[in-house]
Amino acid sequence: MKFGGTSMAGTERIRRVANIVRKQQAGGDEVAVVVSAMAGETDRLVNFAREANALYDPAEYDVVVASGEQVTSGLLALTLQSLGCKARSWLGWQLPVRTIEAHANARIEGIDGSALNAAMERGEIAVIPGFQGVSSEGRVTTMGRGGSDTSAVAVAAAIGADRCDIYTDVDGVYTTDPRIVAKARKLKAVTYEEMLELASVGAKVLQTRSVGLAMKEGVRVQVLSSFVGDDAVPADEIPGTLIVSEGEMNELVEKGEMERQLVTGIAHDKNEAKIILTRVPDKPGAVANIFEPLAAASINVDMIIQNVGRDKGETDVTFTVPQADLARAQALLDDRRDEIGFNRIITDSRIAKISVVGVGMKSHAGVASTMFRALSDRGINIQAISTSEIKVSVMIDEDETELAVRVLHTAYGLDAEDEAA
Repeated sequence: MKFGGTSMAGTERIRRVANIVRKQQAGGDEVAVVVSAMAGETDRLVNFAREANALYDPAEYDVVVASGEQVTSGLLALTLQSLGCKARSWLGWQLPVRTIEAHANARIEGIDGSALNAAMERGEIAVIPGFQGVSSEGRVTTMGRGGSDTSAVAVAAAIGADRCDIYTDVDGVYTTDPRIVAKARKLKAVTYEEMLELASVGAKVLQTRSVGLAMKEGVRVQVLSSFVGDDAVPADEIPGTLIVSEGEMNELVEKGEMERQLVTGIAHDKNEAKIILTRVPDKPGAVANIFEPLAAASINVDMIIQNVGRDKGETDVTFTVPQADLARAQALLDDRRDEIGFNRIITDSRIAKISVVGVGMKSHAGVASTMFRALSDRGINIQAISTSEIKVSVMIDEDETELAVRVLHTAYGLDAEDEAA
């Protein structure tokens, strides 16, 4: 069971979480819990680190920001004990959660779940701070924003859990953001592939890395809400959205428990920025000269368009990067202007990416044309397009985001019968 920052924001909410955990164990389950820091706490700690030293040492930064989850794991263990449960906290170095790669963006190499399993067999509830681990040098490491989801999936894999329940401030995965489309429907199940695509293109329900790990390790994940009353039934009886393999999804469809939809969901992301490099030499190696320095700086490039070459052997190259990395990307490219050979950099941070996702696309034609026609009919201009086997994404003007999401949700028949559905 994993609880996010909004679920852990204060002693009253922690007591509610403790009651949810206690009920799950009372139903006969062995339970491990992964917790995030209280909502807003990580930002507060990051600001302390930056105020102390703007050019901070990442290893010491990790010591500071990892403390948020340490506090909530101890508080939840104490609260569970006050309810009569046997509970103890296990910090990242006590399990241990072994990590590799950089501080502040570490990756889990492995978790030894033997001590944890033994404690759970004795009836103890294990409470584990998410987001943190230990490096090969014995230093505290953190896994980047959203790392607690990854911690939870990794712990579930290490102990061979039947399921990993991720409690959040929404009660499942919807066909789109219900705040934009009132007729959005909660999905009973989605495949790992679909969730991976939805998470990568803006759906904020789960962190991308956690979904990838669940897919690799075969961990069944369920998304559900922690904002339920103290008298709510356990998760087993009121499911949220299951994230499962395509094989299990097919079984649910065959049993009549799920309808197979061509499109599963519509996602949007306003955190992208567009960069255009004009008059780049149209020759081998030119594009590599653009993207190699960005990759070396760990700046993720998403959509890429290379225009048809001009008469003078030149071309324009357009691509998107995370908005937070725009200034850094622009500076890097400016430094290499002579090496790359471009004329001008043009940037635009007022763009949005709209994505249509569905595993049904693999076997059905016409998904992209439906998208393009629906947007065209409402006068929404497409600036760029990218596709995968189960996703079509377009770049549009940021001001048209909500309209585009509503139009596409209707175009693919995803609207609920009525707003209460």
